[in-house]
Amino acid sequence: MKVHKIFNMSTFFVVLLFLLVACSPKIDAQTCNPSGSIEGTEPPPGQCNTENDSDCCVNGQYYSTYTCSPPVSSRTTATLTLNSFQAGGDGGGPSECDNSYHSDDDPVVALSTGWYNGGSRCLKFITIYGNGQSVNAKVVDECDSTMGCDEEHDYQPPCRNNIVDASKAVWEALGVSEDNWGDLDVTWSD
Repeated sequence: MKVHKIFNMSTFFVVLLFLLVACSPKIDAQTCNPSGSIEGTEPPPGQCNTENDSDCCVNGQYYSTYTCSPPVSSRTTATLTLNSFQAGGDGGGPSECDNSYHSDDDPVVALSTGWYNGGSRCLKFITIYGNGQSVNAKVVDECDSTMGCDEEHDYQPPCRNNIVDASKAVWEALGVSEDNWGDLDVTWSD
């Protein structure tokens, strides 16, 4: 009888451990592994746009690249970052979806390569939830997770695979004070 109770208790803990691991959001993020890496090169003087505290590639440092993003759900976990989609902004050239620039006053976003999904979300709205608020924003660009550290990408590293890169209007709509703009844990949905 005691052996049976120990076995049942052991089985219970093994099943519980399995369920915790299977349902962990950190495990979901691991289902999208790096597809490669890029070695950073020193940007030519004045060529890396550091607006909105953007990083510049560092000579000799390796940056992971991704062709995928974590699975999309009804409330997909992401990191909200700040980007300017205006001409001359840190977003670089015109947006991929419509070959246009967009005002910082418009709620627009770029999604990591996997979520951008070859442009399937172009000009569609997503809802972003963060800081106890929500905002609808139009997808206008890709935050390239496959390339970087070159002129086309303003000598910035590849985008991480879980990024919603947002205009100032998105940050304002979420009620985040300007001194806290940069990185914010959010969720989003189609």
